[in-house]
Amino acid sequence: MDATDLARWQFAITTVYHFLFVPITIGMSAIVAFFHMQWVRTHRPEWLRLAKFFGKLFTINFALGLVTGIVQEFQFGMNWSDYSRFVGDIFGAPLAIEALLAFFLESTFLGLWIFGWGRIPEKLHAATMWIVHVGTLLSAYFILAANSFMQNPVGYRYNPETGRAELTDFVALLTNKVQLITFPHVILAAYMVGGAVIMGVALHLMRREALAAEGIDPAERLRSNDASLYRKATRIGAVVTLVAGLGVAATGDIQGKIMTEVQPMKMAAAEGLYESVPEGEGAPFSVLTLGTLDGEHANPIIEIPGLLSFLATGDFNGQVEGIRDLKREYAKTYGETGNPLVADPATNYVPNIPTTYWTFRLMIGVGMAAAGIAVAVLWLTRKGRTPTHRWLFWAAVAAPLLPVFGNSFGWIFTEVGRQPWLVFGLMTTASGVSPGVSIGEVMTSMVGFTLLYGALAVVEIKLFLHYVRRGADAFEQPQEPSERDEDAPLVFAY
Repeated sequence: MDATDLARWQFAITTVYHFLFVPITIGMSAIVAFFHMQWVRTHRPEWLRLAKFFGKLFTINFALGLVTGIVQEFQFGMNWSDYSRFVGDIFGAPLAIEALLAFFLESTFLGLWIFGWGRIPEKLHAATMWIVHVGTLLSAYFILAANSFMQNPVGYRYNPETGRAELTDFVALLTNKVQLITFPHVILAAYMVGGAVIMGVALHLMRREALAAEGIDPAERLRSNDASLYRKATRIGAVVTLVAGLGVAATGDIQGKIMTEVQPMKMAAAEGLYESVPEGEGAPFSVLTLGTLDGEHANPIIEIPGLLSFLATGDFNGQVEGIRDLKREYAKTYGETGNPLVADPATNYVPNIPTTYWTFRLMIGVGMAAAGIAVAVLWLTRKGRTPTHRWLFWAAVAAPLLPVFGNSFGWIFTEVGRQPWLVFGLMTTASGVSPGVSIGEVMTSMVGFTLLYGALAVVEIKLFLHYVRRGADAFEQPQEPSERDEDAPLVFAY
């Protein structure tokens, strides 16, 4: 294992960890804003209680996402300086806009939402959380624009004198066809995560309150019964999870076809398809395949005829190129150019097949499982029911985790499947690592980040579970701005 391998491991660990919080932030901000809006519209106490309760959980998650996101910037200079030099002119604009516009928009208006109770007019106060949500969407858009350039470079020219890619068309960068489908796919997946977090937390609390009301759990007997409050949140979370899940499936289908067009090797690796399937035959999709130890052959066990062709081309009999033909094509197109930025003698332009294959299926599988839980919850809570089945506790635990893991599996598939490229067709991963970084330096920073992130995970989980156990606070009528002492200090305490 060399410095490049360790740098990749470090980036993977920190990025996957950071992205555990990102979809929760995007999805929950919209739902908390909806709860707050409903309070302003109806002034029914349950809406305010839900807005404040889930707002606490959202704030905890936002703080951890913020801290872990800062590390991402440092790694470009620490371990990937050649890559930063190559794409700096491209990435500079969208990432600067993301930081200076979107991030500060989120942070500023989240502060107004936290400290604005009773200090600003209620409609304006409710609007602040919607603005936070808009900030998360803008942040996602500009970051995904940079990532989409890595998948399908557009709007640039290569300067041979400086050895850098230079931006020539900012609009083309923002309207990259990969970006235009990746953005709705990622945002819908985030809504699915946000809905599942709301559903899982509220389902657990609904069951707890219902058990207490029945006298089955004496330890909870003294608590007021809020089962109907949490039932409302449970059903809203389940509806968001299910509807967003359908959107994820629809956009994912389109994304797969564009992926096949711009990165056919990724689709071939996702299926472990070594031999090309010509037009008219229809490439099958394997539900389960076992590969040989040398990674050169796949032995499908369960297949669905023609499905891979449909996923790749929209036609059950469409042509799908295989790994071996693509490897020969890439070796001729890139390997014989003499350009060291695109040479790849180590892997011959083939990604890690088992990782690509299984993350693709795990992404789909856990997403379907989350949607299945949402359907079951909607059925069991119909017509005012507050079920208390024992297995619902485990459903409440699994509901938030499944789509979070699905997002992670999806990004692992996206990035591993692009290998050996950092920027497809322009720069390999081995060409982008910092030339002066040593194994010891990368190992030191990776161990440090891993330990720090482990400690942060303990803090996050402890805080999150603490406030989940407390449940929603009792209703307290917010003060009118005119009734508040202007000299009173700003206080934020949960």
